[in-house]
Amino acid sequence: MGTQLEINRRTDAVAQAPSPKNGKGSERNRREALQGVTFMLPTLILLFTFTLLPIFYSLFLSFTRVNLFGGIDFQWVGFTNYVNAWNDDRVWAALNNTFRYALFVVPIQTAVALLMAAVLNSGIRFQNTFRTIYFLPTLTSSSALTMIFMFLFSLNGPINNLLVNFGLLEAPVNFINETDFALATIMVMNIWSTVPFFMTIYLAGLQDIPHSLYEAASLDGANAWQKLMKITVPNLTPVTNYVLLMGIIGCFQLFDQAYIISGGTGGPNNATLTFSLIIYQYAFQTIGTMGYASALAIILTLIIFTVSMIARRLNKEESNY
Repeated sequence: MGTQLEINRRTDAVAQAPSPKNGKGSERNRREALQGVTFMLPTLILLFTFTLLPIFYSLFLSFTRVNLFGGIDFQWVGFTNYVNAWNDDRVWAALNNTFRYALFVVPIQTAVALLMAAVLNSGIRFQNTFRTIYFLPTLTSSSALTMIFMFLFSLNGPINNLLVNFGLLEAPVNFINETDFALATIMVMNIWSTVPFFMTIYLAGLQDIPHSLYEAASLDGANAWQKLMKITVPNLTPVTNYVLLMGIIGCFQLFDQAYIISGGTGGPNNATLTFSLIIYQYAFQTIGTMGYASALAIILTLIIFTVSMIARRLNKEESNY
């Protein structure tokens, strides 16, 4: 009995004693962790300097009244900037334009991108050539693209000439300077320029769908439309959620087209005033309202974050089925 107790004690002591091998392993793990941190350090510094620091600085500015172009003097105003934003009619006009823009552009560009990707993935001739041609609008700078569309939709442009010649218009319409058509012009331009990018994303997703599913559907007598709706669309749900999310974020960040077309004013009659454009106006075109512009930027960040979380939640729920 005593001998057995002694053996058990020695066994416990050996088990509790630090192993040289474990010590070396822990030291090696620490070295590897240190190497990983060393490699990540430049990226972390850049992330903090150009992303996190500006965010926190903007958050601080949103509670102040400051003019950064003269003698810098911070005046703490609390939530006054946010209250003023709630009561600002131009902010509501910009928000209304941005939501209308997103509700129109995102569904159309998503549907067109999916259909174009399905056609190019169907095995048609010269599909690589078509991919290259279709992707060219995405490679074009937004400034050049805006100038091209301003010419196309001008009073003497090709669009007006075609509509008048076909009898759809009695007289040319100045689409760029008409309140009812200015934002729609930007919508058409954005759809034309973003569809090729999302089409490429859909093409990558289509490559992951097993071809055997389409073969089985063909044996069951399914036509092309049934294959698209019963096989392609359900299997591309994660890709579609990503495309929708990126499209919504891009719509809320719309700035350059609205700025160029309106000359930075958001006109006519605030028809092209977007949320990003009004932030720019209060930040750089009006003296002493940098704090107010920062508050609007924080509001825009919260809107985009909320939309992203909703899309992520929907994506997670759909993946459970």
